[in-house]
Amino acid sequence: MLILYYFFLLDKLSMVSITRYIAVSLALYLGFLFIPYLPKKEQFEMYIIKVCSGFLITVIYSAVLYLGLAAILLAMDQLLGIQITEKAYFYTGLFVAFIFAPSYFLADIPLPNQQFQQENYSKILRVLLLYIVMPLLTAYTTILYIYFIKIIVLWQWPVGLVSHLVLWYAVIVAAVLFLITPIKDEDKWANRFIKWMPKIILPILIMMFISMGIRINAYGVTENRYFVVVLGLWVSGMMLYFSFIKKRMNIVIPFTLALIALISVFGPLSSYSISTRSQNNRLQAILIRNDMLQQGKIQAAPADISGNDKNEISRKLDYFSQNHTLQQVEYLPHDFKMDDMEKVFGFPYENPRAQSPDGFFYLTSRQSERTVDIREFDYLFANMFDTMYLYNEKSAGNTIDVDYDYQLSIVEINHQGTPLYEKDLNLFAKELFDKHKPTAGENSLSPEEMTLVEENNQLKVKFVFLHMMGNENTSTGDIKLENAEFYLLIKIK
Repeated sequence: MLILYYFFLLDKLSMVSITRYIAVSLALYLGFLFIPYLPKKEQFEMYIIKVCSGFLITVIYSAVLYLGLAAILLAMDQLLGIQITEKAYFYTGLFVAFIFAPSYFLADIPLPNQQFQQENYSKILRVLLLYIVMPLLTAYTTILYIYFIKIIVLWQWPVGLVSHLVLWYAVIVAAVLFLITPIKDEDKWANRFIKWMPKIILPILIMMFISMGIRINAYGVTENRYFVVVLGLWVSGMMLYFSFIKKRMNIVIPFTLALIALISVFGPLSSYSISTRSQNNRLQAILIRNDMLQQGKIQAAPADISGNDKNEISRKLDYFSQNHTLQQVEYLPHDFKMDDMEKVFGFPYENPRAQSPDGFFYLTSRQSERTVDIREFDYLFANMFDTMYLYNEKSAGNTIDVDYDYQLSIVEINHQGTPLYEKDLNLFAKELFDKHKPTAGENSLSPEEMTLVEENNQLKVKFVFLHMMGNENTSTGDIKLENAEFYLLIKIK
């Protein structure tokens, strides 16, 4: 079925077609596991272990068989002088992969009425799970709790990488809980793990959803974020299932995962429908904010449109162009092309991927110690971040908020909810770049040159940069800051 899908429905390799093929493949493979066992309610875990171990053995046997046959062909060619073409090796591989391997694997599938005993549980798997995987997961859980306590204390909410670290860890935990179910009654360690780990992991998953919520609130829903959230919801459901359901039928685990895989790529709740709707809504909000939407038609941008909004509009169109079609963008002319950007929107398209690796630069301060004179200022914020994180720093007991948008490199300062100051750090980076023409190697500047001081009627700010790195768009000369580490000092007037 997957082969037919590949040849007849996967006519174009795109993000949509590839992710849909992967989801359908996952659903069908999971269906292969649970459909034959649907009439039964017990020993499903042992059945899965038997099938998976049979698959692993089939892979090993197939690899050994192919290597042996290939060695025979090579010996015939080199020792006996019989000419063996490359096609012979190729056809041998096809024979092993499509005839021997499926035949051997399917022949070892347990019969519907086959009963399993505890003695059938693999000793290798038991040792692997109980004495290697589970202790590692316990240690990893401890590290995550320490990390999340740290971000709560410092009030720094990370997004991006941490979501994936938590998500895949939680998926592995769910798999381990499933696999150790048959031995939970005879092993105290397995019993405690099943009893407590699902409850312990729930707060970590909540923190993951908060970090993903911050990112979605800032940039909207995309397919990748949708998949992370949906898989996170599934894992959370499984943790609740293990926590509160006494008489478990673990066949629901692959069944629900297969169902979610199909829902995520088909229908109105699919990742594609929700993502395109979200990005369209964000684009519409930008157009309305700049008075660029009149009677359902896009108007040219006003002269005072911000560079951030220009960049965001380009990013939205780039998203549709790369992942879907421009015809799915609301309010665009039917025959719109990216070359029509300036004619329709009033400004040229800014390719977010235009930065060339050749334009990479790195600047660092020659300041030997990270000490900062704060005598003149009221507040000090330290922004030590990786480009995968968005920090929202708030000092306890005060009303100053500092937001840093790492993607746009914009710092915003608010006082009791009122905006006081905004700075695009790309502009300062461009000044340094134009002055020093740095290269990809380390370029040291004096602390004075790596310091930016500005003020307005309400406050005075001082940026003390320790390092910064970014890219130059070689076609336009624009600078995109990718990473920076700096102190921000604030004095309220």
